Amino acid sequence: MRAVVIAIGGHAKSQQAADRCIKSGKLHGVSVEKFAAITPKNDVFKICERSGISTEHFSDTYSRLENQIACFLSHYSLWNTCMHLNEPIAVFEHDAVITAPLPNVLPNFCGNIGAPSYGKFNTPATIGWGGLVSKPYFPGTHAYIVTPMGAKFLTKRARKEANTPDVYLHLSRFGWLQEHYPYCAYAQDDFTTVQNERGCLAKHGFDSSYEII
Repeated sequence: MRAVVIAIGGHAKSQQAADRCIKSGKLHGVSVEKFAAITPKNDVFKICERSGISTEHFSDTYSRLENQIACFLSHYSLWNTCMHLNEPIAVFEHDAVITAPLPNVLPNFCGNIGAPSYGKFNTPATIGWGGLVSKPYFPGTHAYIVTPMGAKFLTKRARKEANTPDVYLHLSRFGWLQEHYPYCAYAQDDFTTVQNERGCLAKHGFDSSYEII
């Protein structure tokens, strides 16, 4: 299974974090390659217009608007890649640290493999793949696996309902979302390229050393 980590080109902290993710993967037999992130410099509104993606559900309440859309488009691009290659992809964000080998069994369509990175959450009661229970939406999109059929469903609905990636991956939209426990990764972040100060204050562990870049 292909594994990729989203990293921002020319961004030292993002590249360093992605290198850490790649190194952590090697320790557990997971070969991870970098995937160039879409950023606000790529004119995200024009990309959305060209792709037929509505931006009406994005909000600047917790995140900077263009950065938030760019983050979604990075994931959206990987879903398209998944369909084009017709093979599952393990997706990691640059702050992910891999702590175990990837599951031997794939999710039905799309499944979280990362420990919840913020807020209150429930701990799965069973081992292996099961329904998404930690939250009604992905507890961060720092680590998950998507299959070609799952990617097809995700890209199709995104045209009208695109949103912040973790909020978009919600049981109300996709009742088949899954979660693997024990988790294979966690988020180790000390900076954000997406959220604003209000969004950072809503996260556990946010203090003056946490950078908004």
